Amino acid sequence: MKVVVVESPAKAKTIEKYLGPGHTVLASFGHVRDLPAKDGSVEPDKDFEMHYEMSGRGSKSIADIAGALKGADTLILATDPDREGEAISWHVLEALNKRKLVKDKTVRRVVFNEITKTAVLDAMAHPRDIDMDLVNAQQARRALDYLVGFTLSPVLWRKLPSAKSAGRVQSVALRLICERETEIEAFRAREYWTIAAEFLNKAGQKVSARLFELGGSKLDKFDINTEAAAKAAVTKLQDLAYAVTDVSIKPAKRHPAPPFTTSTLQQEAARKLGFSAQMTMQIAQRLYEGINLGGETTGLISYMRTDGVSMADEAIRSARDVIAEDFGRDAVPESWRVYKTKQKSAQEAHEAIRPTDFRRRPKSLARHLDDVQLKLYELIWVRAMASQMESAELERTTIDIADPARTGMFRASGTVILSPGFLKLYEEGIDDKTGDEEADNRLPKLKTGDPLDRDKITPEQHFTEPPPRYSEASLVRKLEELGIGRPSTYAAILEVLRARNYVTMDSKRFLPEDAGWLAYAFLVCFFEQYFAYDFTAGLEEKLDEIAEHKLEWKQVLADFWQDFSLHADDHSDTALSVKDAVTRIDEKMGRRGDVLDAINKLLDQHFFPPREDGRDPRLCPACNKGSLAIKAGRTGAFIGCSDYPGCSYTRPLSAGGNGHGDIAISGPQELGADPATGQMITLRQGPFGPYVQLGEAEGEGKAKTKPKRASLPKGVTLEDVTLEMALKLLALPRVVGLHPSTGKEIVAGLGRFGPYLLHDGAYTKLKDAMEALEVGINHAVELIAAADARRKGPRKGAQLTILREVGKHPDDGEPVNVIDGRYGPYLKHGATNAPLPRGIETDDVTLEQAVEAIASRAKSGKGGRKKAAPKKASGAKKAAAPKAAKAEAKPKAEAKPKAKKAAPKKKVAARKPAAAKKAAKTDAAA
Repeated sequence: MKVVVVESPAKAKTIEKYLGPGHTVLASFGHVRDLPAKDGSVEPDKDFEMHYEMSGRGSKSIADIAGALKGADTLILATDPDREGEAISWHVLEALNKRKLVKDKTVRRVVFNEITKTAVLDAMAHPRDIDMDLVNAQQARRALDYLVGFTLSPVLWRKLPSAKSAGRVQSVALRLICERETEIEAFRAREYWTIAAEFLNKAGQKVSARLFELGGSKLDKFDINTEAAAKAAVTKLQDLAYAVTDVSIKPAKRHPAPPFTTSTLQQEAARKLGFSAQMTMQIAQRLYEGINLGGETTGLISYMRTDGVSMADEAIRSARDVIAEDFGRDAVPESWRVYKTKQKSAQEAHEAIRPTDFRRRPKSLARHLDDVQLKLYELIWVRAMASQMESAELERTTIDIADPARTGMFRASGTVILSPGFLKLYEEGIDDKTGDEEADNRLPKLKTGDPLDRDKITPEQHFTEPPPRYSEASLVRKLEELGIGRPSTYAAILEVLRARNYVTMDSKRFLPEDAGWLAYAFLVCFFEQYFAYDFTAGLEEKLDEIAEHKLEWKQVLADFWQDFSLHADDHSDTALSVKDAVTRIDEKMGRRGDVLDAINKLLDQHFFPPREDGRDPRLCPACNKGSLAIKAGRTGAFIGCSDYPGCSYTRPLSAGGNGHGDIAISGPQELGADPATGQMITLRQGPFGPYVQLGEAEGEGKAKTKPKRASLPKGVTLEDVTLEMALKLLALPRVVGLHPSTGKEIVAGLGRFGPYLLHDGAYTKLKDAMEALEVGINHAVELIAAADARRKGPRKGAQLTILREVGKHPDDGEPVNVIDGRYGPYLKHGATNAPLPRGIETDDVTLEQAVEAIASRAKSGKGGRKKAAPKKASGAKKAAAPKAAKAEAKPKAEAKPKAKKAAPKKKVAARKPAAAKKAAKTDAAA
């Protein structure tokens, strides 16, 4: 008997079917152990001793594996083929060794790149030992992240109250975002003009061209930078005779991109499908683990965490055969394409992401996949297919047009696709504002000396644009270019930045929030060398070298900790503990005021940009004496006047002022009376920004009632606030109307996470606060419908997808169905949900098997809401049970004395208030 351990339960069922009798396949459910988020998990002063802790889910997984091992002779660790997967196998083995369950067992490690029968059986035929170099590389990464986070975060909290934590790699990504925003803020647009012309040949065909030479000199971008200069140039060129002076035709080829790696998949899915990196990886995980195809769960793509761009020979042969079938033999190059990664150190030698079977065309899977799964599978399929197709053959044509005196020379260019090759199937997306350089701009056949009639010459005004903010695709690409992070980390990096409220998404672009600016400034001011791009990339290279057995992992940790803990001013041979390092760094940084001074200096241009009127941007608008600066309070950072307590002006952090214009409100400003109540509505300044208020507070002490208030939404200036807007803000949340399909209310409001619509328990995000004030019922219904279509899985009350009705339950005649669930098919009867019996597929399960599975699930108390079963008696209570039964059979008069023996029940009852009190105390602490 052999026990096989994989990571997810979705894979376990499929792999067990491939392996057949004699194999029990169980899931570890990811990591079974990890470093607990508390002091002392890594001890640098004790040779970097690491103290792992079992998770709740991990403990159950190990218990299940331990139970199965009792009757087995072999343990096969088949977790994912990357560093994390190698580490999970090692942790499982360590946990089992502690229970002394594997000392007489054979332990082997196997890896497979895809969940197909061929790949799984081949892996089982070629087992190996756990690769401790990969494990140690993962341990080193985990230790580095812990040491940085648990050293810097306490210092950050002390110096900047209410600040979030600081991570090793996430902080570098945050730095990229903030520095790009700094470039945008410092950008000043420059005006420039271009001169466009349209000519006609003898046949009346149009030729569009641009002026690139004037008066014998080639034009640079800013040579014509005013309207007057542009008009003067047009006047010179207007009445001249033009002819073709040169025609250049050059053949060219465009080659297909390689199959996807993790990062290129995330980038292209963001560009073409609008998926976040995290969403892309979740869908890819499902496609890798397997989808039910006609009763059999089958993995559709190869492993999705990879730096590799190569495909297995067998896969390339299959792709070439399908290309020939679908596009003809001419679409297949004579020799197959071999791709090599451009990265200096790609993580392990994995294949690229590809379909497990190219004959599974996307159309054939449409009925088995949901919309997002099908879109991602199709993207992976066409990219991998195109990578083995013929190159596109192009013809690049350039035509120069000038007058006889060469007063002005125009140039027309275009690209003609002669043979589309791979472009029949796939073309890589274009990110940011780079444009498509291979535009199919067909030009008429012309030869040198052909005369052309000038149709029109037009001056066009342009302004330079700032560099674009990072999208998910461009940020992942930048991190990869810098050598920061690895395939398994990109989605997590971006998600952590959002979770900490360091960044927000604006039109699918990263925009740093105030908390992000402060964390960035803190780290750059005091720990710049440890968050420099080359330093972080260098650490990644060292982790790769650990995996390749070129470096010893604890030496890498020691070298890093030596400088980091002592902050590069001492080189003692004694390693500090994390606690001592925190104290040392905190003392070296000095007072909180010194830290704030440094942050004020770095963020001067962001929070206090130059004013249009030329006044001092830091001049307090309330007293016109003090200077504004970033200050720290108990509830967080804010901007306040230096003349405090003489001037108590404050405003929240926000670039360019208070976020609502740059006007201070020294006292309540009356906007007008509320038509309904007659109470005055005023505009006021609070510690967290301006707000509108209805009436005044009434009563004293505990009887005092607070007036209704509403904060100004972000982007609304104080000058914009009218009585009408104030009434709308105070009316939120408001009922927009009744949904025509459900008859339930649609409510619009402003919440903690922005403006929203609420309908039937589900929230729909609105683009801005003004939409919450003005959205009507028709538009609201459209927005909710679009949001429902995007949501993964059915909402509460939404229609379930029934794959098959097994039959009627013999007890009540209600149907027993197989439902398509988010994590795979399951059985449903009434309110009880049950997993399919082990080894039985959707189409094979019988009514008898289904009823048995549902009964077992209901008995366990899982799978639906059931009344709590009475607690089993124990000890003395068990002995008393028969006597109690006899007492019930006797007349009441005889049973009364027996009732005194119910003392244990009184004790249990007496303990309930204490337990409730303890639970309440715990809830309060939480």
